[in-house]
Amino acid sequence: MSSDNRRAQRRRRQARGFSVPVVAVVAVLGVVALAAGVVTTLQGPRVTSVESDTTAAVSSPGSRVIFETTQSLQKVDAAQVTITPKAPFSVDTSGRSVGIRFTDPLWDETTYTIRIDRLAGLGGGPTATVEESFSTPKLHSYVLQRSDGGDKIYRVDLSGDAQPVFEHEHIEDFRATAAHLVVSTLENGVSHLIVTRTDGSDPKELTLPGKGVVTNLQSAERGNTIGYTFTDADISASGGRESLLFTGSTADPAAKPAEITITGADPRVEDWRFVPGTDTILMLTFDGALSLVSSAGAPPVELGNAIGIDDIAGTTAYIERVAGPAVVDLSSAKEKALAATAPELGQTGSVLAMSDGSTLRALTPFDGLNPLGTNLVRVDATGRTRVVAKVDPSDGLLQTCVSPSGRYAALVIAPDVVNNPYDGYTLPLPKKLETRIYSLEGKQVTVTEGFDVAWCRKAPSL
Repeated sequence: MSSDNRRAQRRRRQARGFSVPVVAVVAVLGVVALAAGVVTTLQGPRVTSVESDTTAAVSSPGSRVIFETTQSLQKVDAAQVTITPKAPFSVDTSGRSVGIRFTDPLWDETTYTIRIDRLAGLGGGPTATVEESFSTPKLHSYVLQRSDGGDKIYRVDLSGDAQPVFEHEHIEDFRATAAHLVVSTLENGVSHLIVTRTDGSDPKELTLPGKGVVTNLQSAERGNTIGYTFTDADISASGGRESLLFTGSTADPAAKPAEITITGADPRVEDWRFVPGTDTILMLTFDGALSLVSSAGAPPVELGNAIGIDDIAGTTAYIERVAGPAVVDLSSAKEKALAATAPELGQTGSVLAMSDGSTLRALTPFDGLNPLGTNLVRVDATGRTRVVAKVDPSDGLLQTCVSPSGRYAALVIAPDVVNNPYDGYTLPLPKKLETRIYSLEGKQVTVTEGFDVAWCRKAPSL
């Protein structure tokens, strides 16, 4: 036999010998994979990871907790989900994931537990119960302090700690969104809108309609949309734009702002609000006309005359009419009077909406013609009342705002208001201001210098 033939035979024997262990390994791997699949099926779905953003959860609505599991899942119904302590939510299922979306911001420094019962794989088999707990962080906000030596925006928490994040010679107003600070400054009588990150870094200037003055700065509940009223710097009796409403985007500072108008009506805007979760704006013009205006171009809805807009929750607006406070359903334009409180609590001033259907009202009792201070009263959906805070008659209550979760109220106070001189800003305010934070149970939590707390939809009004 030739050497070539002998080498060929050896190669054939080696190939046959090698194929046996390869087949054996493949078979073993197949058995292992089959066994793992059987075990997973027998055990039911198991959680492999949980994703959440607890910082966002206490500051804005719509935060999510996402459970990733070992199997593709049957649709999870809300009845299968239990959240402790209770919080409104929605649930969605996609592939191997279950998402729990919280309707409202969560309470700060609170441990929440989510349990999902009867979690079932798409292919059948046993169901499982999964449970996850997480703790929310401390709540923080931002306040503005004006000073002769320069104005500063501070990041503050409920323990009273304050850290400066932005400084400018003249800050008129600011708003805080989930990702940005929007700061209205004034230089040589002309406004500038500066957008920064929430720590004050990476400043960019937004394009304005021209050289002029910005007032009534507001931001939408979600996303990057902001709005403001604008007046030309050179306005005179012979012409110019006055208090016109514009919207812009923090995501595109260079973009041209969009004007919001109503054909045939007085274009000058006295007050306005974004309607949460919609593309509409509630607008009160100089002639007293209240209208619901779509930024998408739909015909406006006329809502009669008003003297002020107090607040909006969902599509429910709290309006000041000449005849008294009114509650307007913006989805249907139906209206009813605000439910009255006991006369001894005082005369109704501002009304703030709470997500649970209750309201927070500033009520002023009188001794004849003399005011006896101000009571901040929570009125629930059944009409029951609880006094949250009392303001001394010598102090001025400029504004009340509610934290995103509805757990706290912030009162902007001008102490000793009679002897508290006003500053010289476009939005003039008493020079000494403080923000008092109360729990809705009526306990004072902290006091910090400054105003314009970021929970507020707009700056204080005189």
